[in-house]
Amino acid sequence: MAVTTVRFNLVAPGATPDELADRYRTAVDMAVYADEHGVDSVQTEEHHGAENHWIPSPIPFAGAVLGATRRIAVTVCALLGPLYDPLRLAEDIAVLDLVGRGRLVTVAGIGYRRAEYEQLGVDWDRRGRLQDELLETLLAAWTGEPFRYRGRTVRVTPRPYSRPHPPLFVGGSSRAAARRAARLGLPFSPSAHLPELAAYYAEECARHGTEGWMTMPGPRTPLLHVSEDPDRTWAEYGEHFLHEARTYSSWQNADIRSAVHARASTVAELRAEGVYRVVTPEECAALNLDVLVLHPLCGGMPPEEGWRSLRLLCEKVLPQRG
Repeated sequence: MAVTTVRFNLVAPGATPDELADRYRTAVDMAVYADEHGVDSVQTEEHHGAENHWIPSPIPFAGAVLGATRRIAVTVCALLGPLYDPLRLAEDIAVLDLVGRGRLVTVAGIGYRRAEYEQLGVDWDRRGRLQDELLETLLAAWTGEPFRYRGRTVRVTPRPYSRPHPPLFVGGSSRAAARRAARLGLPFSPSAHLPELAAYYAEECARHGTEGWMTMPGPRTPLLHVSEDPDRTWAEYGEHFLHEARTYSSWQNADIRSAVHARASTVAELRAEGVYRVVTPEECAALNLDVLVLHPLCGGMPPEEGWRSLRLLCEKVLPQRG
């Protein structure tokens, strides 16, 4: 049976603070509803300085969801590791691991936008070394024991709920990311369907004597919206899907590989491309996918339409899939 995920990035072009506050509250309420109706996970992400308010702080949002729910996993995919203070991040994740009793999953990547590093005053050219330091610090900190950090002895408390440590993946689409995960004995989460990179990760695990495992998107991982009338939805709300697709595409370059990279410049092209898909409940139930990713508030989607999509998933699709 497919894993079900509800994705939130809180994009809302032109939104006022009041509208954003309502949108964040709606996302938490949707997470509670998804939790109560058997959805497996909530996913959020991180980007900085986006004019359309793309969420920059996934850890506080994850905390709000974990505090309001009881069962559902919350995945941050991906957290931009080099932009964080390692000790503070270790503390934050430890606290949320306790709040959620192990339900927070962190995928740590390094990102691909130089502008985000410049905004936060972090040296782009040191991002690989900073990522290594971050991951090594997290693993040492979560033991609860004193350890050496930047020339001094420190200790991070409280110790997390999860053993041996909170769920932590290394994300990315490069060989450097695969090597980093293998060397540290951490699971690897490629950002796209990259079998050759998966094979390289396995080779590196064997070389380092570590036991690796990975989660990798399938060849097709569309972002879904469930509707009784897809034609109506595309006509009324297609610009919301296109806004997000074009924003994301504008950040990409030839070296970036992503499971949800759309190249369309019009709503019609986007619909034909299939990265963003509007499906009926029956079509959704019949999809031959390992993961169903619902994106109910995509691109500033009105909350009432997002709720329709989520309710159709939970009330009509999930019962059919057993």
